[in-house]
Amino acid sequence: MRNQTARAATPPSPILLRETLGSVAVLTLNRPAARNSLSEAMIAGLHAALNDIADDKNIRALVIAANGPAFSAGHGMKACSAMMQAIVHLPKPVVAAVQGIATAAGCQLVASCDLAVASEAASFATPGVDIGLFCSTPMVALSRNVPRKRAMEMLLTGEPIPAATARDIGLVNHVVPAGSERAAAIALAQKVALKSAYTVKLGKTAFYRQVEMSLADAYRYASEVMTENMLARDAEEGIGAFIEKREPKWQDK
Repeated sequence: MRNQTARAATPPSPILLRETLGSVAVLTLNRPAARNSLSEAMIAGLHAALNDIADDKNIRALVIAANGPAFSAGHGMKACSAMMQAIVHLPKPVVAAVQGIATAAGCQLVASCDLAVASEAASFATPGVDIGLFCSTPMVALSRNVPRKRAMEMLLTGEPIPAATARDIGLVNHVVPAGSERAAAIALAQKVALKSAYTVKLGKTAFYRQVEMSLADAYRYASEVMTENMLARDAEEGIGAFIEKREPKWQDK
């Protein structure tokens, strides 16, 4: 009876864990028994954390990881799409660390991140078609990451692809031995975090804006961004540091 009482008194584990490693924040999906499906509470927690990280000047990059055998079995809600857009609009780079299967909105989450590192054991699928429900919202992020015919094959067959194929078609950047994906993702985030936060923010925003434009409009917009960037204090510092063969001291402006 005493053991039962102790178990009953144990508070449930948070569904989203957060830690800070220097200038890198790590958010870990923590619903392994539910395959880290993106419940309403999980989506709200992620969205709130993204908003907080956006305003935290000490955080320069973010890693999204997961506990358990599955990265995320996904979900299909309007709030989910808003959270995915918040990742794209976050003024800091976001790296996914994928240790297992990422399906439906879980695959969408990986595609929404700026960069992704996957375990050799990871796989990716948009299997809604198998139950008569096309993965329409995951399609948006997926089709903006991989060639059209590869995206259509995933969407129309629902069949999973292994990590190596995901890398070959551009869904993930790197494939690493199982168990090392989290460390590899953090190392990648830390590498980007060494750059000027102003330049990274400007560049990330420009990247996602220009891909939606016509070729002529994209070049016109990119020229404006380049001019703005060249007038920034960090550009002056970066060029000076390069000429003087020293490490730059960013002011993030």
